[in-house]
Amino acid sequence: MTLVLGIDSSTQSTKALLVDAATGEVVEERRAAHPDGTEVDPRAWLAAVDEAAGPLLERAEAVAVGGQQHGMVLLDGAGEVVRPALLWNDTRSAPQAATLIEEQGGAEASVGELGSLLVASFTSSKLRWVRDEEPEAAERARSVLLPHDYVSLHLAAPGTEPFTDRGDASGTGYYSTAAEAWRPELAEAAIGRSLDLPRLPGAPQEVMARTAGGAVLAAGTGDNMGAALGLGQQPGDVSISIGTSGVCAMVSDVRPDDPSGTVTGFADATGRFLPMTTTINASRILEAGRALLGVTHEQLSALALASVPGAHGVSLLPYFEGERTPNRPDARGTLTGLTTSTTREDLARAYVEALLCSLADGVAALEQVTGVSPARVTLIGGGARSRAVQELAPAVLGRPVTLAPDGEYVALGAARQAAWALAGTDEPPVWELGGARTLEAEATREVLDAYRALKERTEGWG
Repeated sequence: MTLVLGIDSSTQSTKALLVDAATGEVVEERRAAHPDGTEVDPRAWLAAVDEAAGPLLERAEAVAVGGQQHGMVLLDGAGEVVRPALLWNDTRSAPQAATLIEEQGGAEASVGELGSLLVASFTSSKLRWVRDEEPEAAERARSVLLPHDYVSLHLAAPGTEPFTDRGDASGTGYYSTAAEAWRPELAEAAIGRSLDLPRLPGAPQEVMARTAGGAVLAAGTGDNMGAALGLGQQPGDVSISIGTSGVCAMVSDVRPDDPSGTVTGFADATGRFLPMTTTINASRILEAGRALLGVTHEQLSALALASVPGAHGVSLLPYFEGERTPNRPDARGTLTGLTTSTTREDLARAYVEALLCSLADGVAALEQVTGVSPARVTLIGGGARSRAVQELAPAVLGRPVTLAPDGEYVALGAARQAAWALAGTDEPPVWELGGARTLEAEATREVLDAYRALKERTEGWG
């Protein structure tokens, strides 16, 4: 049996899967936690990957790393960390993103070059924040890596030059999806000095390096691109991931173009594109509802399912930590429609419906920008384990939904990429995804209408 190792260095933890390269069967799984926060010493990720993946490395013939997108890892001339990494969910650089868009000639020019409209999440906005707020750190910086690049380099044999892939690179703000190349002058303009950028592969299945033990090291990719690869998504397929963030992603053969910034036009890990909408608030909405009502997650589901569609008029706009889609970094949550008759069941229902309405808006935006009606919608992520989410998702989304079996799809996608690099074939290996089931329910259009009305009324509040 040929084994490959897929690693997911996510916001919350490192997950490592040892996988049969021929079938995709997971042979062994390990994990290690990451520190909390939107600013983290990236060396903690290296300790976590040593703990989670270290015991599996010697059994793998190929390795790849999927990692959280956008995070800024600044290194000095000796390759040492300059300052803690700013993560995707750190929104302090929102003003810098707006300034960079203006400097690039406005939204249409920016999207025309990059494929996406800059927001606070993007790496270049964080580079500009460092220039503005920490000029000494900016002066020390000599290179910038993404989280998955930093972990990949740690696994590579000594002397390996940093490398990345087009999928993760397309979320930096200095990679052009129009030219399929770095735009180093944009990184320099952001931080005020030239920076070394990691090497890009010539093909998605290229072998980029070897580990110290001699295993093939593939390019790796961003977490969302890894999940699409792990799910085996084809053009027109949409995945909805309910994790720390909420992500709606569609595989597309066509480069997307959305100057409004609602849809980000990322590249994927196979040579196609991955138009995507992302919300900062996702599973934490359920956690906030659970904490407010003082119940377990299962009890939250039971309460929500005991209410009615629309929660007797209670609507929640769940922008607790600001929001990225829509771009409202300073917004906060808004709960309306409360009366003396409002029950705990109604509140629980409002929280679950708010999560699903936010994601439904994301799917609708993908459909509008690509002009493609989703061929299949698949639900994944920790939040997808909620019984209320499963029962209400097809009602709020207004279409059947495929519930993927529990799995670490970013790590599985990384393993599939590793197997692809090992095989050197034109297409990645075909792995069957068993255990999925279809969820259906009568559509509740009025719930989404009420949510969108509340969103419109609060525009400009933050």
